[in-house]
Amino acid sequence: MKKLLFCFLMIVYSALNAQEVLDKIVAVVDEEIILKSEVELKVVMFASQRNLDPTSEDLKRTVLNELINEKLLFAQAELDSIVISEDEVKAQLEYQMNYFIQQLGSKERVEQAYGMSMEKMRRELKDEVEKNLMTQRVKAKKFAEISVTRREVKEFFENYKDSLGLIPQKFTLSHIFINPNTNYRVKQRAFETAKTLLDSIQKGADFAALAEEYSDDPGSAVKGGDLGYVKRGVFFPQFEAAAYALQPGEISKVVETPVGYHIIEMLDRRGESIKTRHILIKPESDDDSDLEAIEFLASLRDSIQQGVNTFEYYAKVYSDDKESSKKLGQLGVFELDQLDKPLLDQVYKLEVGEIGFPKRLQVNKDTYGFHILRLDKRTNAHKPDFETDYEEIKQLADFNKKQRLFNEWLKSLREEIFWEIKA
Repeated sequence: MKKLLFCFLMIVYSALNAQEVLDKIVAVVDEEIILKSEVELKVVMFASQRNLDPTSEDLKRTVLNELINEKLLFAQAELDSIVISEDEVKAQLEYQMNYFIQQLGSKERVEQAYGMSMEKMRRELKDEVEKNLMTQRVKAKKFAEISVTRREVKEFFENYKDSLGLIPQKFTLSHIFINPNTNYRVKQRAFETAKTLLDSIQKGADFAALAEEYSDDPGSAVKGGDLGYVKRGVFFPQFEAAAYALQPGEISKVVETPVGYHIIEMLDRRGESIKTRHILIKPESDDDSDLEAIEFLASLRDSIQQGVNTFEYYAKVYSDDKESSKKLGQLGVFELDQLDKPLLDQVYKLEVGEIGFPKRLQVNKDTYGFHILRLDKRTNAHKPDFETDYEEIKQLADFNKKQRLFNEWLKSLREEIFWEIKA
């Protein structure tokens, strides 16, 4: 993912700044060209990331070779008839646009920073995003089936064990998570608000005005709840089931989805595409619901310690973290740098097998809850052992093999596909 983001940032800066640089062609790969501005820009970014000298001729040659490799992969993708759908390109563009908004704080700031509208950015970047996805796809296709045998892992370990360094300290964790927004009283309050708004609409109140004032979906609220034309598969299944059952002009009952309660109006149909608007009311926790979540988790902890039932049972039945709930509360294995400070503080205070007291857990910018954490296993930092650390060593051996084969493949592409350095 970090590599994809870096590539995309390169695309952004190249596309948006190319017109400001007096360019010349420095290399040709098949039917693609590499401009001097592309090389210079990537040199600056590469040097700043690694604290290198951007005037280094060796660095410039390295960057140019990397760009040639990227173009070679794209040429091979075309030869292999790799096709990226419009939906995939659109999804990648939207992901990156949202990433920029998160980084800069708003759509307006992004547009100000790059000197153009978001729509123009999408148009400018569309072709390069598609090319980038094609190169990722052709590489994945080539090496997806590559794996290492136990013998290869053993050979890798024997050859590199003195340079592998220490296996870092690790923690195996489980938890039971309660989201205060799932509290019945909180959900009922949100439902009643949505029901009141629906009653007002049915009595003649203006849908758009109510959406703008009350909807908890900021993206559509400013447009009176308008969601535009959308095909199946975009919205939550509960939302789609209710929306597609409507005729133009009809309004749904209150519809519950994982994000809250919706009032939906069908505006228009175009084949399988529908245009709807909605009002979303999200359950909002309060001090009482927070306290209830904490008390409930404390009662579960007491029950586990008293042997009433197991941690795994309560995680499966009650945890609002549905992914870990399926695994009976297991979160996985984490290294030190994978845990933020609040979580690390909890882990350090626990003995193996011990369950902590309820603590607040900030899931993301918009979601928090409370959890009880159990430390299942602690593995201290140590020198690699083939049997104990086999899976970690296997991952390194797998990467080493794929990288070696990838370099050999690039060498063969340089012999099969035309390329030429012009300067």
